[in-house]
Amino acid sequence: MSISDHQLIEAWKEVLTLSRLEAGQTVTILTSAATHPQTLACALIATQQMGAIVNRLDLPPVNGEKAFSRDSLAYLGTTPLTGNHAAIAALKASDLVLDLMTLLFSPEQHDILKSGTKILLAVEPPEVLARLVPRPEDRARVLAATQKIGAAREMRVSSPAGTALVCPLGEFGPTAEYGFVDEPGRWDHWPSGFALTFPDDRTAHGTIVIDRGDILLPQKRYVSEPIVLTVEGGYATKIEGGVDAALLRDYMETFGDPEGYAISHIGWGLQPRARWSTLGLYDREATIGMDARAFEGNFLFSLGPNNEGGGQRTTTCHIDIPLRNCTVRLDDEVVVRDGRVCA
Repeated sequence: MSISDHQLIEAWKEVLTLSRLEAGQTVTILTSAATHPQTLACALIATQQMGAIVNRLDLPPVNGEKAFSRDSLAYLGTTPLTGNHAAIAALKASDLVLDLMTLLFSPEQHDILKSGTKILLAVEPPEVLARLVPRPEDRARVLAATQKIGAAREMRVSSPAGTALVCPLGEFGPTAEYGFVDEPGRWDHWPSGFALTFPDDRTAHGTIVIDRGDILLPQKRYVSEPIVLTVEGGYATKIEGGVDAALLRDYMETFGDPEGYAISHIGWGLQPRARWSTLGLYDREATIGMDARAFEGNFLFSLGPNNEGGGQRTTTCHIDIPLRNCTVRLDDEVVVRDGRVCA
């Protein structure tokens, strides 16, 4: 159901307040052809009402002829900022960038963040943004989880479906996504609510079973029959099963990149207001599936790059897969048991 401009403006102001936007600061709103017009219009109003100096930077889309999906996270090649020194300079000169375009997994984004600029990604439909406005308690819960990740040396994941995955930890630090940017140089995604890290490079091993009802993103579909991934030396070396497995194999083959099969980020959902079932209520092109990534108690793992966590692996292929009913252990502590968060 649609929401009013008033509701979305108020939602923006809540998030901007949590992000410590102050009068006189410079905000640049980054847009492209796929930016939702209501999200943009309300962001412009909210930032100006809060006394910010507001710019809009609109850039042309790229990679459309290479990608096999219209999802903004389906192809992670060059961005409209690649080689665009004038645009990068403008973003570095801003206190806050509202990314309504999607710069994720780009070297330009890292460069901008190093300057102290904050970046908040917001590309979900307006009604999803309004339903999942972040709260201070989201931050506290996610940070508590990342502290546990940072102290652990191993993550083990199991499930009744047959998942038995071992991920050594310590090479990369934890990442907290709670939906707002309250520190200089911070990136976050509204909406979100999960804690993650990356396994030590080339060390994850075991079996991952993507069971019926688990979700593939960016395919944005519920799996109808199990897919079995064999993980060796940090990579998915086999993808076995029926039609769903064949579809996943075929999609990944389009990238022609063995790095796309690497285990990327691992973690679990902590957002009680996000729902597993929501994806089935949306047209595939209407959402990027943040409910699926953030719903409480999922084990979220990814295939593809690790440069967002500080690694060297880049690839245009990025697949997020939230699993239900898993048990997640950090060393000897169970943090998720059978799909329910323990603390």
